[in-house]
Amino acid sequence: MDGRGVPLSFIVTGANVNDGKRIDEVLSAIVVERDRTPIRRSKHLCADAGYRSAEALRIIESHGYIPHVVDRRQETEAKRRQPWKKARRWVVEVCHSWFNRFRKLLVRYEKLERSFLALNHLAAAIIAYRKVPLAVNIIYG
Repeated sequence: MDGRGVPLSFIVTGANVNDGKRIDEVLSAIVVERDRTPIRRSKHLCADAGYRSAEALRIIESHGYIPHVVDRRQETEAKRRQPWKKARRWVVEVCHSWFNRFRKLLVRYEKLERSFLALNHLAAAIIAYRKVPLAVNIIYG
């Protein structure tokens, strides 16, 4: 997800697969290619403690990202010291709640992976479209 919560890539795995094992597939599946960023402003990747392993950090850095992997305790402590700074983890949680609003995706009934992936892409397109600033909001009326 980008900084506003718009999803950039999807992969479908089983529920018992650890997220940290699929980080290479997720970063390779990003459909929005970014231009090369200047040295002052690099690409940052915020992740939770599941991506703390040396292999996951190596994969993140090989894709050109600067990893920011903190657990909730460290983030709470940083928020207590600097309350004016915006938390980084809320973006992922908000995006998950936006996907949960699509009732068809909340419980997976599709047997085929391509059907489930297509529904997720449709939901991601609607979420991204809602982020486009318009004079009149077409979706909500």
